[in-house]
Amino acid sequence: MSPLLITVIGAVAQLLFSARILVQWIASEKAHKILSPVLFWQLSMVASFMLCLYGWLRNDFAIVAGQLVAFYIYIWNLRTKGAWNNIPAVLRYLFAGIPVIAAVWCVFDWDHTMDHLFRQENIPPLLIIFGTVGQTILTFRFIYQWLYSRRRGESLLPVNFWIISLTGASMMVVYSVIRHDPIYLIGQASGAVVYSRNIMIGLKNRRKGLPETA
Repeated sequence: MSPLLITVIGAVAQLLFSARILVQWIASEKAHKILSPVLFWQLSMVASFMLCLYGWLRNDFAIVAGQLVAFYIYIWNLRTKGAWNNIPAVLRYLFAGIPVIAAVWCVFDWDHTMDHLFRQENIPPLLIIFGTVGQTILTFRFIYQWLYSRRRGESLLPVNFWIISLTGASMMVVYSVIRHDPIYLIGQASGAVVYSRNIMIGLKNRRKGLPETA
């Protein structure tokens, strides 16, 4: 596949991620508390699929690894909000099956997977580890969000979710600079601004004794 097309796929993925953050940020600013809009999760699911494809085409395990786990958490949030069944059945089956198909494919073609993602002379092993840790933190934020929301019986985006997001994004900004990946760099850097704003909103409400998220 041509480098230009790979760049376009990555750019579209990051635009969708930026759009989800923008939607969530605007809604939260209007409500003066952290919100979890349905559109946030819908855009997340589509963007995650495209970013996973982008990471695979760039031989970037750090990007691919986190997307497969977060994918099902996006679906859970849509189910919790009653929005999952509004998606056409064909797309529901496609989105729900993609991570499983990808994982099975990687296992059955393990040697190629290892060569494709790990055994690269131009990428130091320590850089792969650093990027994987950063992506793991970004993935953990959704695991935390899922556990937090399950305990409360609704889809929420608590302050700690944004603190974890800011930590992981900061690491991935460094990773993107070293890997000369402007697409991923722009996405993570712009996201960090909104993460910081959500932290400010949530902590302000917490100090006032108001709900930090809804």
